[in-house]
Amino acid sequence: MKILTSEPEKPAVVLLSGGLDSATVAAIAQSEGFLVHALSFAYGQRHSFELEAARRVAAALGVAQHRVATIDLRVFGGSALTDDIDVPKGRDSAEMERGIPVTYVPARNTIFLSFALAWAEVLGASDVFIGVNALDYSGYPDCRPEFIRAFESMANLATKAGVEGRQKLVIHAPLMQMTKAQIIKKGLELGVDYSLTSSCYDPALDGKPCGQCDSCFLRRKGFSENGIDDPLFYRDLKATR
Repeated sequence: MKILTSEPEKPAVVLLSGGLDSATVAAIAQSEGFLVHALSFAYGQRHSFELEAARRVAAALGVAQHRVATIDLRVFGGSALTDDIDVPKGRDSAEMERGIPVTYVPARNTIFLSFALAWAEVLGASDVFIGVNALDYSGYPDCRPEFIRAFESMANLATKAGVEGRQKLVIHAPLMQMTKAQIIKKGLELGVDYSLTSSCYDPALDGKPCGQCDSCFLRRKGFSENGIDDPLFYRDLKATR
């Protein structure tokens, strides 16, 4: 359900993967009075079912428009999400904290934010929202606050609108310092239907989550810490530790 506000809505580009975090961010943007223009990517990811989830979330929120950009990162590979590399399964929190996992997609958020920047310029929007998180995450370098700050600085030097003084882009990362449990709590307060989302790195063809990858583990942990069950049905229920 679209979140109604009394103030005039400003356009904002929201990166919407179809996962739990991005759905929450889209709801936050709406609650803050922004007119959401949702942007998703078909980038050759093995978990492409998330695009179906993104469409469902966009429809449920009633966003202004939802576009899917196609960029095939399989031409580079280098990630378990875009190459013939096994997705890690059965890791616990301590293991996740050791190094950057093979599910890291090289420069993915830099690429995604660049597309968002281009669309924001066309829309005349000065705001971009992204669901990166520096607490309950897998150590990705492009999920850190220093990366977001650096990209924002670069973005304001990179566009015609910026040079002409018509746009001062702000990158919003409202989940940056939130745990997965806090993110879920916030989303529930805003009416996010998490049964529409998909977080798994290695889902079945029908979208059913594996229950053993890092993303499944963190998601289920977040619901458990809120004292509620994840609305998704998992193939492997051994994910909880």
